[in-house]
Amino acid sequence: MVLRIGNASGFYGDRFDAVREMLTGGGPGGDLDVLTGDYLAELTMLILGRDLLKDPATGYAKTFLRQMEEGLGLAHERGTRIVTNAGGLNPAALADALRALADKLGLPVRVAHVEGDRLPARDGVLAANAYLGGAGIAACLAAGADVVVTGRVTDAALVTGPAQWYFGWGPEEYDRLAGAVVAGHVLECGTQATGGNYAFFRDHDPALLRRPGFPVAELHDDGSCVITKHPGTGGLVDVGTVTAQLLYETAGARYAGPDVTARLDTVRLTREAPDRVRIEGVRGEAPPPTLKAGLSRLGGFRNEVVFVLTGLDVEAKAALVRDQIEDAFVRGGSRPAEVRWDLVRTDRPDAGTEETASALLRLVVRDPGPDAVGRTLTGAAIELALASYPGFHVTAPPAKGSPYGVFETVYVDAAEVPHTAVLPDGTRQGIPVPPRTRALEPVPEPELPEPPADGPVRRAPLGRIAGARSGDKGGDANVGVWVRTDGEWRWLVHALTVERFRALLPETADLPVVRHVLPNLRALNFTVAGILGEGVASQARFDPQAKALGEWLRSRDVDVPEELL
Repeated sequence: MVLRIGNASGFYGDRFDAVREMLTGGGPGGDLDVLTGDYLAELTMLILGRDLLKDPATGYAKTFLRQMEEGLGLAHERGTRIVTNAGGLNPAALADALRALADKLGLPVRVAHVEGDRLPARDGVLAANAYLGGAGIAACLAAGADVVVTGRVTDAALVTGPAQWYFGWGPEEYDRLAGAVVAGHVLECGTQATGGNYAFFRDHDPALLRRPGFPVAELHDDGSCVITKHPGTGGLVDVGTVTAQLLYETAGARYAGPDVTARLDTVRLTREAPDRVRIEGVRGEAPPPTLKAGLSRLGGFRNEVVFVLTGLDVEAKAALVRDQIEDAFVRGGSRPAEVRWDLVRTDRPDAGTEETASALLRLVVRDPGPDAVGRTLTGAAIELALASYPGFHVTAPPAKGSPYGVFETVYVDAAEVPHTAVLPDGTRQGIPVPPRTRALEPVPEPELPEPPADGPVRRAPLGRIAGARSGDKGGDANVGVWVRTDGEWRWLVHALTVERFRALLPETADLPVVRHVLPNLRALNFTVAGILGEGVASQARFDPQAKALGEWLRSRDVDVPEELL
């Protein structure tokens, strides 16, 4: 028995046509058993929370409903079940909308949903949600659902739920469940597993990566799987693309979830054939007794102005306009609570174009109320148009301030969360907590290989031999770094220490950094606490989701053994 499960969305706003592509692209005998769609992220929950405030009938990913205008019929023809977290903050409303759509289309589609993830929210919190596992999805599928809509579940639950249903796994079959978690983690971000955002993209034909296909997992009863894609679609699946996605937004060797704690240090990857990578050997442990929960709230209001400084005396021009704006704040009597200036030297000497002769001075302000970041700032910036540095202009006219969000992670007792499957006939089925749990403990660093022998070295960017992928978890970030050969691994694991990491990325110098060693993947995973402030929605950093933090690391020069270059 093989469960063919594909993904058609990695975020709210992903390729609209992907649902149709995944439902029609399998070829003879290649139809999917299940098609998943991941629409939720930390920022998305804040957006949906604001939608729900405006209209209690919303709070879900509207794009998914539009995709189903065609997708419901295609899935029904092919016998493909659909499982998605597009329900967001209101899965019941989306389920009702899908039933109405099915009636309109004349399709006998049975819709179920999962709820219970929403938690009581204190004042100021727009969304409070626990991350549920896949058991509620499994119950809905077992009751005959053709479409299952959830709220906040873990991204991997979109695969663990169908796997539990299809293979009949029990809650203590940890190795099997852990294999499904790893498969789900590879699928969850869509084309990131098939060549999208790939560090070694230059090793491949650009035409191949122009429009990557979405990934498919062929999952087996023992928990092993093969990651592939529909034949004839763009992109590629190789050990590198799968490794990169495995490292995305993870941390240590223990990857905890509500279904199981998967041991990422046991994952083994093998190239089986072109565009086919086998994942096997994954071990699992009992899940922790708590569930992760995310709280999204309004943090206040923000605004920004970007001043363009052209030609000579960039530093002096920046100092002048800073003094003028700060003076305007004092005279206005309402200096924002947080004022941040960043001078970005994009200018070049003796430049051939005006743009390349220009630097950017970015001013970002935040305050609990809208006034201090609104008229006070915009008035000051506009009034300087004829009264500041020579060549004064800005990239866009100053606008009024806008609200920003804050994401906070907390942990709640799993027994206090009413995980409920609402079956196609309306029956409500409570989902029990796992029979056993295990508190998380750090995994000791494994025995390291012998370092390479001393020899000649050459100064070169780390990315000449190492790939990286980075991402956000609340206010923290992770940077996964991997290499492709054993010789490169012997060098990397000794060369890229926490101290060296901090030196290469000075923004991390004063932050807690932890290194995790994953020898089977020839990978190191660094977690950096607090680098993103209060999370992506607060936009505290130039790269608010740390998407390019790994690429910055790859660009830094290090001493590399010549034999590796």
